[in-house]
Amino acid sequence: MTDLDPFTDARAALLDHLPKAAILARFQVAGGQELISGKFANPESSAALVANAFGYFADQPQALSLPGLVVPGEASRVELEVEMRFPWSGGYHPWLDVGVETPDRLIGIESKRYEPFRDRKAASFSAAYSRPVWGEAMGAYEAMRDSLTGGRAFVFLDAAQLVKHAFGLRTQAQATGRRAILCYLFAEPATYPDGRTVAPSAIEAHRAELAAFTAEVTDALADVTFCSLSYGALLQHWAQMPTLADHARALAAHFNVGAP
Repeated sequence: MTDLDPFTDARAALLDHLPKAAILARFQVAGGQELISGKFANPESSAALVANAFGYFADQPQALSLPGLVVPGEASRVELEVEMRFPWSGGYHPWLDVGVETPDRLIGIESKRYEPFRDRKAASFSAAYSRPVWGEAMGAYEAMRDSLTGGRAFVFLDAAQLVKHAFGLRTQAQATGRRAILCYLFAEPATYPDGRTVAPSAIEAHRAELAAFTAEVTDALADVTFCSLSYGALLQHWAQMPTLADHARALAAHFNVGAP
């Protein structure tokens, strides 16, 4: 970063066709301090990937299309870095990478790029997460919480973070009378920016853990529906749409997430 403008590198990490000022403004108020710390401009940055992908819709939410979730014209709001507050004040509340609002749905997107392949995931829940405040339809997520608290370990999937996001998303959706959907959006890069290979076995193991998590938290009566989507599939979907094809190609050319 430069001493004159701490956001110069972050601005350079955004594609030129995007509303850069609006995107950076969202990250300035977010809890992760991605801009000040320099993480946003890191070549492995997950924040930069999701900001480039969804910042496009900040001032045109109606253009968003998510396979199986949102068709063009449905979204009334697409916002980066959204806090999903728990039903209590004080303490830490989770931030989701993207929040999408439609008339009847609140969709929270948690994006991952290289994080699954970096280190073993540790699960930690404070006593507050065991408060009887989640209602009768979050039993599957509470069971996953208890399993993780009891010592169950995921190597590649940050299952504890997803459970916390589900609790926060459920709270916000209930407050606005919407149905909650938590979407796990993940990249499967073949290499790191420095040329090192991401082991194919690690990519397969991440998929296996994701499938296990999905099966265990899926409940037709749950207040939060969980789903997942790869960046490769998302860009292929966008590439087939005349209004989003150029955006998809630009993302594929700039990020190591699979060409559409």
